[in-house]
Amino acid sequence: MAVLARPTEPVENRLLAALPREEYERLLPSLQQVSFSLGEVVYEFGGHLDYVFFPTTSIVSLLYTMENGATAEMGLTGNDGVVGIALFMGGGTMPNRAVVQSAGAAIRLKVKALQDEFALGGRFQHLLLRYTQALITQISQTAVCNRLHSVEQQLCRWLLLSHDRVEADELIMTQELIADMLGVRREGVTVAAGHLQDVGAISYVRGHIKILERQKLEETVCECYQVVKDEFVRLLG
Repeated sequence: MAVLARPTEPVENRLLAALPREEYERLLPSLQQVSFSLGEVVYEFGGHLDYVFFPTTSIVSLLYTMENGATAEMGLTGNDGVVGIALFMGGGTMPNRAVVQSAGAAIRLKVKALQDEFALGGRFQHLLLRYTQALITQISQTAVCNRLHSVEQQLCRWLLLSHDRVEADELIMTQELIADMLGVRREGVTVAAGHLQDVGAISYVRGHIKILERQKLEETVCECYQVVKDEFVRLLG
């Protein structure tokens, strides 16, 4: 993780951008911009954090790893949210693993500043709690989707959720990493991605996925994507 200049206007993260000027200026001395690389581990299961992270151009996957090393994504966070909710929900240690799925930037906030501002009960607390409720919906819907829907539908859901959070048409992601995120075999991802290429929805070349026709992904995806999207809009606008 590289530490960059201190931010001034937090327009790229929706939670920070929604804060009243007074609350944001209280946080500003404790904010720093950082840069994440693809595959970087933000925190491990049971770990302690000194900061929470508000992604701006990066996407962070929340993963659960089994004893045999198998992994599956529980949820993902981008410019819509914050990484490290245990630090304001009272858990203290992390209940899962967080890995950078799409390289980019984030804004980190010191834990003490987070907890002090949260304790004031203002807009900051309100937004973080609403985001947590939306994230719980995403985690719950991901569990249902992974159990009941096809790999192609799961891949469409994952691509659409990622696309919403990077505001770009190209994602840098290997099929191995996608398989780990979805908790499926790489062969299944290869077949699903190949079909999406055949219908012109995406192109995939050497770890670069480009979304060509978003509407075709929306036509293929299961209802899980819309459930998650609607809940984020309902809670956070």
